[in-house]
Amino acid sequence: MQRTESGSSGTTARSRLDQPRTARPGLITLPAYDPEAFGKLSERIARFLGTGRFIVWMTVVVIVWVGWNTVGPVAWRFDDYPFIFLTLMLSLQASYAAPLILLAQNRQDDRDRVNMEQDRARSERNIADTEYLTREVAALRQGLGEVATRDFIRSELQSLLKEIDERREPSELL
Repeated sequence: MQRTESGSSGTTARSRLDQPRTARPGLITLPAYDPEAFGKLSERIARFLGTGRFIVWMTVVVIVWVGWNTVGPVAWRFDDYPFIFLTLMLSLQASYAAPLILLAQNRQDDRDRVNMEQDRARSERNIADTEYLTREVAALRQGLGEVATRDFIRSELQSLLKEIDERREPSELL
């Protein structure tokens, strides 16, 4: 029995449409998976599929398969000449390998995008720092133009000494 709009007591609560349903006890719950762990696994598989070791192992498996089914005893053969089961197995391997490789590439693209954004931000900070330092160096250069140098002070002191000597000479004559 459902609760009426007036909210009469003694009835069961109706689920609200503005909230997600909670899991009901007794129903089968699917196991949760960690997308990050699955992504890491797919990257490891894709990394292995892109190696020479995989090519060598795949070649060995195909040679053993073909050899077993052509040279082996007739009773032990499970895939005769057109090797349809081998073709099926290779197609199955390829059908799983392609999405795993694409998933690994997407994850790498995401990492590259984050790295590019960080590099861009770092570059912008470097440019701002460089512009600041350029302004500071320009201000220092302007300030240095107004600062008395050692040669200027020497020349001023020498001219003052000459002036003092000139004033002393007439007074010494008296």
